[in-house]
Amino acid sequence: MVRSLLNQAGSESNTRHARLSALRRLRGLARDSDKNRLVISTHNAREVLLGILFSETNPNSSELNLESLAILTSFPLSESECLLVSSDPDRISYVISLLSHSSIDVRVNSASLLENVLAGTRSPEHRAEISNHDEVFDRIVGILNYPLTYPRAMKVGIKALFALCLVKQHRHKAVEAGAVEALIDRLADFEKCDAERALATVELLCRIPQGCAAFASHALTVPLLVKIILKISDRATEYAAGALLSLCSAAERLQREAVTAGVLTQLLLLVQSDCTERAKRKAQMLLKLLRDSWPEKSTRNSDYFACSDVIRF
Repeated sequence: MVRSLLNQAGSESNTRHARLSALRRLRGLARDSDKNRLVISTHNAREVLLGILFSETNPNSSELNLESLAILTSFPLSESECLLVSSDPDRISYVISLLSHSSIDVRVNSASLLENVLAGTRSPEHRAEISNHDEVFDRIVGILNYPLTYPRAMKVGIKALFALCLVKQHRHKAVEAGAVEALIDRLADFEKCDAERALATVELLCRIPQGCAAFASHALTVPLLVKIILKISDRATEYAAGALLSLCSAAERLQREAVTAGVLTQLLLLVQSDCTERAKRKAQMLLKLLRDSWPEKSTRNSDYFACSDVIRF
């Protein structure tokens, strides 16, 4: 049946109605179960669907294009399929244009495909070309800011934003698009996996001057990072510690804010926990950085300070 539906959808000799009907049946099957998706993927479905999606790359996309896009978001693309998209400027421009479609479903689906392509593209040049589009960050941040009544927008939005921010030379575009405000405002609402990705994005943006300055100017940044540093997962702890290290290295004011927010207790718990060695190293570096900011009573009463050579002066 799947092969028959793909043949029907991919054949330009069939009526548009028949092709659309076949695509909708395929979409329903893909939604139903992992088993269905596996069966569909073994019939070269992605090749057929990509062919339909890019058969008409104009602003007035047909229902055929949009249905094929919706189905494609159910499957990871192979490296060659990602290259097929990322190496063609017209195809990338078309996918990015769909990020401003009137339908939030289409916007989210195009963001999902874009993230899929970015994640599966090895070429740094191709990834940089995608993130160099001025409008792409604005549109992804807009999806991330969509009301919480549509949680998929937030999930896909943070995946796409993280993938874009892996390209270092264009991270400033994320800051200019309002990513800092969106990340801080949404951080408490993410599920575990998405929270990890959000904190990883925060750490990436804190590594550039514009990002560090933007996070520093948001009143909730430091208190929020301190509050959640141990609450999500080992990876999240590592990213939050890295972000705090960058921020506190940039300004003494932020060091005082971190101490006031209770970072001392959190860091002491972190270095004595089962967290990753990388997280512990970041915590130790942060403790050294903040040594002059600790309240005297805290350092006197801490067994850690008494027995560790991390803070010796």
